[in-house]
Amino acid sequence: MSDLSKTQPEQAIVVGCQLPFVSDEQFYYSLEELKSLIKTAQGSVLADISQKRDRLHPATCIGKGKLEELKSLTEELEPDVVIFNGELSPSQIRNLQKELEIKVIDRTQLILDIFAQRAQTREGKLQVELAQLDYLLPRLSGQGIHLSRQGGGIGARGPGETQLETDRRHINKRMVEIKQQLKTVISHRARYRERRKRNQAFQIALVGYTNAGKSTLFNRLTESDSFEENLLFATLDPMTRKMGLPSGYQALLTDTVGFIQDLPTTLVAAFRSTLEEAKEADLILHVVDTSSEDSINHEKTVFKLLEELEASSIPRLTIYNKKDKILPEFTPNTADPYIVISALNKQDLDDLKMKIEEQVKNEMVPYSMELPPDEGRLISQLKRDTIVQSFSFNEEKEAYEISGYAQEGDSKLPSKELADEDEW
Repeated sequence: MSDLSKTQPEQAIVVGCQLPFVSDEQFYYSLEELKSLIKTAQGSVLADISQKRDRLHPATCIGKGKLEELKSLTEELEPDVVIFNGELSPSQIRNLQKELEIKVIDRTQLILDIFAQRAQTREGKLQVELAQLDYLLPRLSGQGIHLSRQGGGIGARGPGETQLETDRRHINKRMVEIKQQLKTVISHRARYRERRKRNQAFQIALVGYTNAGKSTLFNRLTESDSFEENLLFATLDPMTRKMGLPSGYQALLTDTVGFIQDLPTTLVAAFRSTLEEAKEADLILHVVDTSSEDSINHEKTVFKLLEELEASSIPRLTIYNKKDKILPEFTPNTADPYIVISALNKQDLDDLKMKIEEQVKNEMVPYSMELPPDEGRLISQLKRDTIVQSFSFNEEKEAYEISGYAQEGDSKLPSKELADEDEW
């Protein structure tokens, strides 16, 4: 948003077109989600208008009669922008702006604008800029679109502070430059992941629909200070911190960008490297908002994206969050292990940590070993880097007896001393 919008929020009219394969309930939730996105972009909704059609009108998305109704509404309410709940073609945007004589954007452009506002890291900013340019490229003809921030307002946030001309050659050149820069950043991220693997760090990823409460959970579990707010896409850039489990074992927890229905393909592609954090995890914590009336569809959206990322086979623990606001009709809808909690309740968080530790142990191998007293350094390592279940000193053998769980292939454990599952 521009500086002006901080004191004077942009006012919008929301337009939706319901097709036969979309139920009334789904359509309602979709419009409500669009209104939440507008709030996140620091705008306000003046009114909404909708139409049922067998197919979208190729020129204007909505029919002629509904367009006249929309035109009268814009003249009466004088909004700053009209936002369509779906992706418009370049010609549809052009035709609508000509008819309405007002700025028209679609859901995709609104999400891109929010991402531009939220990106903090160099990688995040580059990914957003790439997605914006990819979206704008086919929409340049006859638009007079300028890619700087000079437009201001919802859907007009340019990529970074760059002063790019709306010339295809320049944009294509810039996209090549961004992709080259991202290759470097992505290779750094890959090296960090490899280093964590080499260090035998157990990696856990928080995933879930946007605003499910991931960042709040992340902060409580890691005693971190990740940005959290009751807005969609409050977190955009991934963050990884150590998380202590009840046994004292330290795992690595990563907070990821929230998923959303119909996430623009340009953003899925651009943020693939960021979402790779979920793909590389040993365990996925799937956070679900139990106060949302559309939680079942939210879960389906997450499953679909995890499948696209080839991460659907990674073990999962479902965390049904916000039980303090849980809907009376809510019922768990998963075949995965699950727990119902409030991220704001300390006892619930303690129970969650116990549940996470159970799942972590399921992904490890049990071990049992005897160590002489002079192996203090290795004993300390075991306490820090494995889940120690029992630890005692045997007077007769003059040795420490230690048993617990460790990651398979842990270099600190001689393989001959790893116990088989059937011995436990």
